[in-house]
Amino acid sequence: MLVFSKARLVILSVPKTGTTAIESALGARADIWVQNPPELKHAPVFRYNRFFRPMLEKFVAPDLEVIAVMREPVSWLGSWWRYRQRPGLEGHPNSTQGIAFDDFVDAYCRGERPAFADVGSQAKFLEPSNNGTRVTRLFRYEDQPALLRFLEHRLETEIRLSRENVSPDLEARLSDRMAEKVRRKCAAEFELYEAIP
Repeated sequence: MLVFSKARLVILSVPKTGTTAIESALGARADIWVQNPPELKHAPVFRYNRFFRPMLEKFVAPDLEVIAVMREPVSWLGSWWRYRQRPGLEGHPNSTQGIAFDDFVDAYCRGERPAFADVGSQAKFLEPSNNGTRVTRLFRYEDQPALLRFLEHRLETEIRLSRENVSPDLEARLSDRMAEKVRRKCAAEFELYEAIP
């Protein structure tokens, strides 16, 4: 998570949406750069609302704009599946080594997910709080130019992104049957993504 006081801007870090590259490019310019622990670096809206918003409203401004990036849901799952195939996870419950992408997505669609498919939810991460705290501007991961234009204008700086935290290069393609199933079981993910202008 990054906070820019003068620009009155907060960037939430949705996992697997390229935010590590954004943080690397802009972290040194931020007034607050939350890097660890992961529970705070990747603070969802409810955690931002509970722990960060009160402090920021008191010491920075009450009208901060909160932005985030969302990835197309199947692409997001594919990134998690590839990421959990990386060397060093062999034998770990989170490892997806030896697990087909269809099987990973099928496990993700269950009510109780096994550890390797328990990767959270973008829709839940971005869910508004009961008091109205929410992401005020959402960008598609697949439309990096729009995000960069916004940030460069708002922060009055040129931004050059590098590739960071890159998952292994594996093809993540779903069967038609599984593509239909994930759309049905995870409808909120697709509805939110498709509502982004």
